[in-house]
Amino acid sequence: MQGIRILFIAGFGPIERNVGESRRLYTGLGIPFKENAGGYLYTGELPGAKHFALWPLAQAAQSCFGHDAWPGTLPAPQAWLEFEVDDVEQATAVLEARGIRMLISNQTEPWGQTVSRFLSPEGLLVGLTFTPSLREKS
Repeated sequence: MQGIRILFIAGFGPIERNVGESRRLYTGLGIPFKENAGGYLYTGELPGAKHFALWPLAQAAQSCFGHDAWPGTLPAPQAWLEFEVDDVEQATAVLEARGIRMLISNQTEPWGQTVSRFLSPEGLLVGLTFTPSLREKS
């Protein structure tokens, strides 16, 4: 896509609506998760993925809207996918010029990641990111 340079897939994972069921399924597959204080399960240990995580819907809503409830006016996403891009602001501007509605634009998360997010036609919560910790590993 002109004006956007994707460097790699930064992360992927399901968005949990039923936290207990999702956790039983994915931990039962033997995925070596770590857990942060907020209950976010993640790993960087799966070959082929920089970051795989089970993201509770309430946390996704908090990141996009500043509160724990996903708005009833938008379809709740099934999964999240983040693309590490060369320039988040430029990629965001290109997509906005093409009519893509951003849920958040160029937001800096507490862990240092800069992200813009939108919903794809398939119902994925897609992020365009700059993640310093993942770039250090590349």
